[in-house]
Amino acid sequence: MKKTLFIAILFLSIVACKKNAKVTSEEKTNTEKITKYPSDVIPFMDEWKILLGDGTYVDSLINYQKDNFFYVETEGETDWVVYKTPNSGVTSRTSSNTRTELGQKKHWIPEVGGKLTGTLKVQHVSTSGDARVAASYSVVVGQIHSDEGHENEPIKIFYKKFPGHTKGSVFWNYEINTKGDNSKRWDYSKAIWGYDMSVVGTNPETYPEEPKDGIALGEEFSYTINVYKGIMYLTFESEGHETIKFTKNLLKSDFSKKEDIPQQIWSLYASIGRDGVERENAYAGEINYFKQGAYNQTNGKNPEDNIVWYTGSETYNGDIAKQYANGCYSEVWFKEATVGVGTSPNLE
Repeated sequence: MKKTLFIAILFLSIVACKKNAKVTSEEKTNTEKITKYPSDVIPFMDEWKILLGDGTYVDSLINYQKDNFFYVETEGETDWVVYKTPNSGVTSRTSSNTRTELGQKKHWIPEVGGKLTGTLKVQHVSTSGDARVAASYSVVVGQIHSDEGHENEPIKIFYKKFPGHTKGSVFWNYEINTKGDNSKRWDYSKAIWGYDMSVVGTNPETYPEEPKDGIALGEEFSYTINVYKGIMYLTFESEGHETIKFTKNLLKSDFSKKEDIPQQIWSLYASIGRDGVERENAYAGEINYFKQGAYNQTNGKNPEDNIVWYTGSETYNGDIAKQYANGCYSEVWFKEATVGVGTSPNLE
């Protein structure tokens, strides 16, 4: 009798274990099915590599994500690719600023051209910094980067919001391809919505008036960078805001003589001795590529050493968890983006 009872109990235990194993397997399968990767949301990821804010470098982005840096958030019925990076982390060779940012694998010269689009919203910029510093409280969400010569940038698209303000500014900068010594380089900034980069505070904690036509955190906008036959055509759109367009020649400089330097540059860069001129043919024949994501501009360097770029923002000795917990990071969400060849502006 005891032996029969033991066998019955053993049989039931085995059946139960198998059933539980089946449920666990099914749960695992279901979990795997609902996992969404950035490459599921924006399918151009095979065109890119990425550098994350902790120094992770990855050149194969299909079915890749990393929590707290590069992942998918679903809001209602919309999936977003999230790019998040602290004020201080591991940076690239050419920058003091951290980034979780895509880098285009394909390179091109302006004469051949290329096209990048993005629809995004900025969810957070660093809440620490120095209001006198032009780069404080800002993040770059798209750019063209040169891959030779001075490795300068024909365009960087910024979002910047001062603490306490509801609306921030969107502007773009053109960095001269300096003739001679690149230590004299500067960025010329143009406002899209809100202010350009040169509008700063009068002291570390005094901010300018909030821009009336600015963009709030969480408010969508889109951009198109279209380089066609050496000319850069820019379009910026946001619901409820005027559509803004610019045209910039990348083959012939607007800043090749001292008298061409805009007053903005004398006002902003004079204190750090940057008053160079650009080579006459600008970026002609130079290899370039696109970048997109969150390129945090708020490093913790001492503003007294460089009042334009060194924001003195809080970094918690590089502790990323503490930076995230205390608002010292940038976070940008993209729901759509494309990359490809440049197109005639007459077809847009």
